[in-house]
Amino acid sequence: MGDKLKLYGFNNLTKTLSFNIYDICYTRTKEDQRKYIEYIDEQYNARRLTNILSEVTDIIGACILNIAKQDYEPQGASVTLLISEAPLADNQIDESCNKGILPYRDAVVGHLDKSHITVHTYPESHPMDGISTFRVDIDVSTCGHISPLNALNFLIKSFDSDIINLDYRVRGFTRDFNGKKYFIDHKIKSIQDYISGNILDTYNAIDSNIYKENIFHTKMILNKFDLDNYLFFTDKIDLSDGEKKEIKEKLKTEMEEIFNGKNYN
Repeated sequence: MGDKLKLYGFNNLTKTLSFNIYDICYTRTKEDQRKYIEYIDEQYNARRLTNILSEVTDIIGACILNIAKQDYEPQGASVTLLISEAPLADNQIDESCNKGILPYRDAVVGHLDKSHITVHTYPESHPMDGISTFRVDIDVSTCGHISPLNALNFLIKSFDSDIINLDYRVRGFTRDFNGKKYFIDHKIKSIQDYISGNILDTYNAIDSNIYKENIFHTKMILNKFDLDNYLFFTDKIDLSDGEKKEIKEKLKTEMEEIFNGKNYN
């Protein structure tokens, strides 16, 4: 809206970015699958995810009021941050909030509000084909002038992403002093406008936008394939040409199915 527009009261627009990524690899044996899940669980445990989301909060210019995090058995983790657009004095913060200062334990009770950031992880594997996948779901929901889109490049760089699904939606309305409603406070044609050119160059990206509803969707898939990047506890040099071809086809099928949201077999 710019500095010239004067609002009546608080900016009630809610801007929500849903960031969904997939990492895919080939795990030759059941033991390799187990080791892959252990590796992912260690790489993206609740403590590291908390650090990532805390950095996101700094990037969008918000302040942490509360953090809740949990590592799950047998795998997976979740983190939730309650945030505010501006800093609050200590006497304004609910006594149940930890202000981002966590005790040395894995679980903290917390809650959500209109402005929050959440992350959930989902490691899993195919029962027969040796394919293992790791999914991360992140939601950044803000009110006021702060925008979750400013953290997009950092989020993409924080994960090894073969496939990325991005949803951005602006909900509600805010008013100026004459009572006129504003259903969006910034111009946007595509989520891709907020992603750096260096990142976009490595992906094929497709948009599906509903402009009248302020709903924007972008899905991205890596445009280059190197088998070395998808083998876990397996060396390409130890594979025959036939095995390489078969594994490559399995991986590409998995990626295309996830990207297009349908099964091919």
